[in-house]
Amino acid sequence: MSGVMKRMGMLFRAKANKALDRAEDPRETLDYSYQKQLELLQKVRRGVADVATSRKRLELQLNQLQSQSSKLEDQGRKALALGREDLAREALSRRAALQQQVTDLETQHQTLQGEEEKLTLAAQRLQAKVDAFRTKKETIKATYTAAQAQTRIAESFSGISEEMSDVGVAIQRAEDKTAQLQARAGAIDELLASGALDDQSGLQKDDIQAELDRLSGGTDVELELQRMKAELAGGTAPQQALEGGTETPQDQAQQQSQSQTRFDKS
Repeated sequence: MSGVMKRMGMLFRAKANKALDRAEDPRETLDYSYQKQLELLQKVRRGVADVATSRKRLELQLNQLQSQSSKLEDQGRKALALGREDLAREALSRRAALQQQVTDLETQHQTLQGEEEKLTLAAQRLQAKVDAFRTKKETIKATYTAAQAQTRIAESFSGISEEMSDVGVAIQRAEDKTAQLQARAGAIDELLASGALDDQSGLQKDDIQAELDRLSGGTDVELELQRMKAELAGGTAPQQALEGGTETPQDQAQQQSQSQTRFDKS
């Protein structure tokens, strides 16, 4: 059961990862990363501004303490001039306490100034990285968009090629069917001419009549040919045909043709 649950969990994660890959748009991911970097840069700048504000506040306190220290020093001098050494001592004591505060504030001021310089340098470096990332991001987005467009064009051409392939197959089938029909029509014509198939026109002839028609057609051609030869030879060819021996129907037809020819000449 544990193995089955592990396989189901792995299968679910694989399906979810595949679905996320299909849904993920690298351009949106790059824009999101750039937005997060801008937010980080804004935080760094805000930190620099906070440190600069604290530094400025210390500078104001230092100016005030230095002003009070100068005032106490003047008061001590006046007290000594008036013969009031006790007042001069008190003024100098207060001035010494203020001077200790000034020293502490100057130390803090130097520390804040160092932090401010570090944060300012970090902000500048981060700004440079963000600018470089923005340039790279736009380049990648443009490349991805171009690749996506090329992929769509290629897919369109692939679809057209598949459709043209289907059209080519259909054309080939049509040509094959046309050739088959033409061959069938030619075969039927030959069968009808030979009398193997019944003629539905009512003009059907049996095989004996077909043979007689063929012989008579050939006889007519021969008679016409002999007549032309007789006209050219001046009547000698028919005599030679008569001397050949037994008369055949063709010889009789030739004789009749020759007789007709003589009659025409007379």
